[in-house]
Amino acid sequence: MILKKLVVGPLESNCYIAGSEAGKEGIIIDPADEAERILKNVTEMGLEIKLIVLTHGHPDHVGALKEVQEATGAEVAIHTDDAEALLKQPLAFAFGPAYPPPPPPDRLLNGGESLDIGDLNFSVRHTPGHTPGGICLLGHGALFSGDTLFHHGIGRFDLPGGDYERLMNSLATLMALPDDTIVYPGHGSDTTIGAERRANPFLQG
Repeated sequence: MILKKLVVGPLESNCYIAGSEAGKEGIIIDPADEAERILKNVTEMGLEIKLIVLTHGHPDHVGALKEVQEATGAEVAIHTDDAEALLKQPLAFAFGPAYPPPPPPDRLLNGGESLDIGDLNFSVRHTPGHTPGGICLLGHGALFSGDTLFHHGIGRFDLPGGDYERLMNSLATLMALPDDTIVYPGHGSDTTIGAERRANPFLQG
């Protein structure tokens, strides 16, 4: 797997571009902002984007979706429980200017799906708590955790649709993953499951 992380937008959201080194097919996770920059990197990586996956529907993770989808022709996937938030952008004013209205998603996820892009394979983990339809993608020794798990932090649960108990249950399932699983979060620096199990202050006791 070839992987590029881009920190984009006023809230410094992480957008990930992952691709198959052999087949040059790729996936974009959370095209949050700066569509031109995202597309430039796709071109430089020589990838044909087949799928755009949204870890959740908050505006700071989907701001460039319309432009990126139109430029790549890729399908868009989001969990069923966040699809409405994606289209109605209820938190746009809290997270900055409204983004261009995105197209309706092509795939509604429920958790448990397998996403195949060339020789890449990711399993969808439904991890509600930050939002009702928050998901993580697991594959190739990596977890793309959206705003569920951060380096020494966890997602907010005080926004509309947030739920502390559901978030902690979701985090407990992630902590069962192998220690060396690399965590690529929606904001901030990379970490590992082992590091978070040992030192994340929100997961102790």
